[in-house]
Order: sequence, then structure tokens, then C-alpha cells
Amino acid sequence: MTLSRRESLAAMAAGTAALATVRPADAAPAAPHPLTLWYRQPAAKWTEALPIGNGRLGAMVFGGTAQEKLQLNESTLWAGQPYDPVNPEAKANLPRVRELIFAGRIAEAEALANRTLMAKPLTQMPYQKLGDLILDFPGLGESSGYHRELDLDSAMATTRFTAKGASHLRQVVASPADNIIAVRLSSSRAFDVDIALRSSQREVQVAADGPTGLLLTGRNGASAGIEGGLRFAARLSAQVEGGSTAHDPDGGLQIRGARSITLFLAMATSFRAFDDVSGDPVAATAATLGRVKGRAFATIAADTAAAHRRLFRRVALDLGTTPAAALPTDQRIAASQTSDDPALAALYFHYARYLLICSSRPSGQPANLQGLWNDSLNPPWGSKYTININTEMNYWPAEPVALGECVEPLVQMVRELAVTGEGTARTMYGAPGWVAHHNTDFWRATAPIDGAQFGLWPTGGAWLCTHLWDHYDYSRDRAWLASIYPLLAGSARFFLDTLQRDPATGFLVTNPSMSPENPHGHGGTICAGPTMDMGILRDLFTQTMQAATILGTDAPLVAEMRAARERLAPYKVGRQGQLQEWQQDWDADAPEQNHRHVSHLYGLHPSRQITPDGTPALAAAARRTLEIRGDRATGWATAWRINLWARLREGDHAHDILRFLLGPERTYPNMFDAHPPFQIDGNFGGAAGIVEMLMDSHGDRIDLLPALPKAWPTGSVTGLCARGRCAVDLHWRNGHLDRAILRPDLSGPRTVRLGRKSRSLTLKAGTPVTLTAKDFA
Repeated sequence: MTLSRRESLAAMAAGTAALATVRPADAAPAAPHPLTLWYRQPAAKWTEALPIGNGRLGAMVFGGTAQEKLQLNESTLWAGQPYDPVNPEAKANLPRVRELIFAGRIAEAEALANRTLMAKPLTQMPYQKLGDLILDFPGLGESSGYHRELDLDSAMATTRFTAKGASHLRQVVASPADNIIAVRLSSSRAFDVDIALRSSQREVQVAADGPTGLLLTGRNGASAGIEGGLRFAARLSAQVEGGSTAHDPDGGLQIRGARSITLFLAMATSFRAFDDVSGDPVAATAATLGRVKGRAFATIAADTAAAHRRLFRRVALDLGTTPAAALPTDQRIAASQTSDDPALAALYFHYARYLLICSSRPSGQPANLQGLWNDSLNPPWGSKYTININTEMNYWPAEPVALGECVEPLVQMVRELAVTGEGTARTMYGAPGWVAHHNTDFWRATAPIDGAQFGLWPTGGAWLCTHLWDHYDYSRDRAWLASIYPLLAGSARFFLDTLQRDPATGFLVTNPSMSPENPHGHGGTICAGPTMDMGILRDLFTQTMQAATILGTDAPLVAEMRAARERLAPYKVGRQGQLQEWQQDWDADAPEQNHRHVSHLYGLHPSRQITPDGTPALAAAARRTLEIRGDRATGWATAWRINLWARLREGDHAHDILRFLLGPERTYPNMFDAHPPFQIDGNFGGAAGIVEMLMDSHGDRIDLLPALPKAWPTGSVTGLCARGRCAVDLHWRNGHLDRAILRPDLSGPRTVRLGRKSRSLTLKAGTPVTLTAKDFA
């Protein structure tokens, strides 16, 4: 019998995932299924707590017994308010900075740039926590039989334990449809709980909200001289079965003698748009809770699971299993460097997909440096959008793991950056089009920040544009391409106007710029025409030209881009045999030979300008660069190296780096990536690296198992997406392809490659094609 794709996915999911049913509190915990993070003790720190989210609201669940804590986030709660940071002195001083850079007077150029080109303020606004939901259980006593888990399939966090002979069950979900966090507390005997909402934000007040509710209100804070302009609210309602309810003098809620309690929590800010903070969060939270009044937790949990599974169950991955998979998650991570645990890599892959679904849903904000979860008013690097790698890496896995909808918040952010970036282009550069530098925030600031040595890099917006093209290339939706074409064209127009002729070579280069965050050892960091910029602009011009041709528009612009692309400075191989990072052969002089950024390898990954087949000399130079840089770096930088080695088709090397990423130096007990501190890009980059080992697609070509490591001799993956709306299922045995099933949604030609052999096919939409190793003989 041949199952349809939908039937296959349903059967797979039913066999590997537990349904989100609510069991009696005194029932014995079921053995965790493979898509579960689980622990035998509560979280002692934030990086042990478990994340839930619906794309807008997030919580970190600690799983405490006598006291439970949910640390709360609302995705639009950032410091500050709409502002324009462009330095009014920039345009007048830009020519002199360029002149000094071309003259090799880097230190002088950097000093002048710091005085006159950089944003005011010099830092952007941070993403901030809203507060905490605290549940105290007086008289609970010691506990036993403790079990805490996060079910990636049902998107539910659960805690079970026994205390004083009573079995306790606590469940938490974040509902995307209802826009609430729901908490279910139940026990085999009556219990007491004191409930409090707390926040360290400004002007916070907590008041009773009816007989069984609480309302917390406040304002966001100032940062770098920008006053706070957001109001926020968190509103809680309790549905109590049995017992009594009263408010205490400190603004909390006391419940006594309950058998079960359901808590509904709504959160909102006055955000309406990146330039409009006139909303009413008090009214919004009241309306939200009004819509769920009287609903059962089981119904909300089931709806949450169904909405989550519509995305999550599209892909399945089996890399094999060993006895190590039976251990609690924190123990598996601790032992991962010395034990054989291929299922841990599969769990990490699925966890990244879970995190992307929870932190980046349509109509919400894009995943920031920490996705959705942050426990600070002043988090590391502001938990902003660092667009010189980190934001882009967040979305590397989205399209190939069938989560194209999760890219929509990123696309909306680019639309908004094009608005603010147009002002920056005009005021700072006197140029048309739009520009964004190496960081942005909730208010879509686009001027260079953090000092010239970090932020004077103009191609962040251009790199984001390549994600717009990728979204089109996976969907081949012409109408959608037409909607984003002005963004591509606007970015291209900016660079056509601002590229400078290098007097030493005659090539067109960016100036001023830098190879992100890496000092070159010749007076500073800024420079002209770093290799990464040239690669990004080749892609920007090529993709914008392709888009214009598909849409039948802008022939003069196409001609201008084609001419400029041919004049961009080419890739160069330096005296170490490495791919040069700068126009000059400065690599050996750089003070950090193992620098975390490998920006000049953009052409190898995520781009495909450098390939082992098409440009073998450049691929060899890229390989030499990786050897010099080393395999171990910060979390996200380690993840990037996995992808790069996979593109070089060296799967065993990529797997060695993945094992390091999965170990306790780079993965916290809750599987968050350890930069350190936590940055979510390493989770997403690691998942993208796993995909790169198993399947790659470019244009109309699909590569099967291009970098399969020996550590995964037998396995399968179903539901991956290739460009042009084609799903790919792979099954392999003893290191060799058993079968590949292509499930196209669009008709057309495809070239399928296995090793050095290729097969040309004409696919018909809706008609699966099965290939085996014999088809490539």
C-alpha cells in the first residue's frame, strides 16, 4: 500500500509523539517519547528552564515544586520609543573618511568616523523582560518522583511529582489562536497557592481584577537617552475548581483548598507599528481574556497542539538511537562528547524547529538574538537584531525545514527597514534607495552603531534582501515576488549610487565598510571593499536582475546592475593559500587568527558563488581559511563552520564540529545555545547544518546526502523542502542511499545529484517520484 504524503506524516507523528491529553494527577508518568526534553529536577537557573511561546508571548517554565516561576516576555516590549539616530554631520564628513581609507590612513579614518558618522545615540534599544508569574504553594513539603518535560510535538511544558502523598500535575501552553499563556494546576488532594505578578519595569502597579484576577500595568524604560514610550499590561484570570479565593494586601491572589486551577494570562503593549505606540494594552488584555472565559484547559491545550503540529509535523528525522537516548536531557548533553548519541542531534534539530515556530509566527516580530525569551532589562547585546550574521542565521533552516510561514515576520521587518533606511540613505549618504548597517532594533533604527570598528558596515540590509529572494525561490510565487521587488531594487539603487572606484585596482568597492567585527591589523577595522561585501552585492544584483526579468520590468536598472556586477572586486587567494578577507592580503596580519566571524566565506555559505565543482580553486582557498580559523568558536560561529564544511562535502568534519556544538561548552542544559551567554542563532545554525549534510538545493538542482557523516550510517528524513516547492524524503542504509522520494508541487525540470552522478527529470506537480541508488549508476 502506498500512503499519501499527508497519511505518511500522520502515521509518523502518531508513532513518535504523545497526544496532548490531560491525564489524572495521580497517573504514573509515561516514558518520554523521542521529541521530549526531560529532567529529574527543577530548573535552578534560567538556562535550565523550558521555553514556551506563541510568536508573541513567551515564558520560561522553571518547574519548581513549593514555588513555581514563569518568567514572562511579550515580543513588543522593548526600551525606548520611535527615534531617528542618524548623525547630521555624517554626509559632510563621508568624503574625507573615504579618502583616508583609500590612502591607507585607517586609524585617522576610524577616528573621524567615530566623531562624525556614527549614530546618536551610539547604541540601540534593548529587548526587555515583562516580569514573572510566581506561584507559591504553602505547606507543600518535600517532593518525590519528580519529572519535568517539554513535549516538542504538543508544545506543552509539564511538571509531575508527589508531595505528602498527593500527586501533582502542572501544565503550561502558549496558545497562538487565543494569544494567551494557560497554566493548569491539579492534584489528587486539595492544595493552596498564592499567585503574584511582578515586574522590574517602571511605574508598575498590580491590582485586583475581579474576584479571581490580577492586573499588572507599567511603562517601559529609557535607554541611551531615549525615553520610554510604551505602556504594557499583564492580566491574569483564575478558574478555580473547589476552594476559596481572596486578594492579599500585597496585590496577590490567594486560593485555598482547590482541587484544580486554570490560569489564563494575557499580555500586551501599546505598540501598533514600529512608528506608532498609541495602543491600549489594558483594553487589549481585557478583550483577550474575555474571549477565553469559561473555556477548558484541555480544549485550549488541544487547539494549541493542533496549531503547532500543523507546522511541526511536516518534517521527521531519524538518525538512529543508542542507550544514551534514555537518559535525561541534561545528562545526555553532559555525556555527548564521550558517548554515541545520534538521537541527540535529531532532538537538537527538532528543538530548533520548535523554537522557530514559537518565536517567529506571522503577524509577530522576528526572532531576535534570544528568539522570544529574555530575562533582563539590559540583556547581552540588547537581544537585538544583529544583521551582520545572527539574524540571517536565525532563518537559515526555515525554508528547507518547511517553515516558510515563519519567515513572514522577517519579511515585514525588511519592509519597515526600507522605510527607515531610506531616510538613513538620504541623510547620511545623500543617496537614493535604502540602507541598514550591522544592527537594528524594534524601532527599525538603521544608522551605524557601537563605534566604527563594529558598526560601520553598510550591507546588512542587502544581506537581508537575499532572504527575500530565497523565500521566492522556494515558493516560486510570482505575485509575492512583485510585492517585494521594490525592496530589492531599493537596496540595489543605494549601492549603485554609493559604490566607489578603488584607485589602486579600478574595481568598484564599498567604502567605508569592514569585514564584520574583525580588526585587520593595519590601523583598525574599517576598510574598503571587504570580501563579504562583494559577495553580498553579487547576490543582490544577480537576484534583483532575475526578479526584474521574471516580472518584465526595470530594463535600464538591470543593465546598470549588470555593468556594476562585472566591476565588483573579485575573490582573491592570499599568500597562505587562503581566501582573502580584504582587498589587501592582510589575513596573516590580523590579530585574531581564530576570529569567530568567517565573513569572507559568505560566498561558500550561505551563498553558492564558491563550490567544489564550479570554482575548485576558490573552494580550496575557503577550506584553507577554515583550517586557519579552527573549528571551535562561539556558539553561532561554531554552527556556521558546520554549514561551511558541509558545503565542502566533508560530512565527517562537519559532524565533529556538531558534536562540539552539542556538548556542555556550547549547549546549556535546556538545549539553548551557549555563545556564551545564550544566543538562539546557534540553535538555528546547527539545525541548518544538519540539513546541509542531508540535502541541498540550488536553482533547479537537488543534491542528495551531499555530506552524510559516517556517524549516521542508517536513517531517514521526510518533509524537507527543495527550491521550487518540492518536498524531499530520504532513506539511507549503511551509508548509502536506499531511496529518495520527490513530491513536487510545481511541474518542471530538475537535476538530482547523488555523489558525482546526476539525473535529469521532468517533474509533474502532485506526482511523486522515487529514486534509488541504481538510478544514479
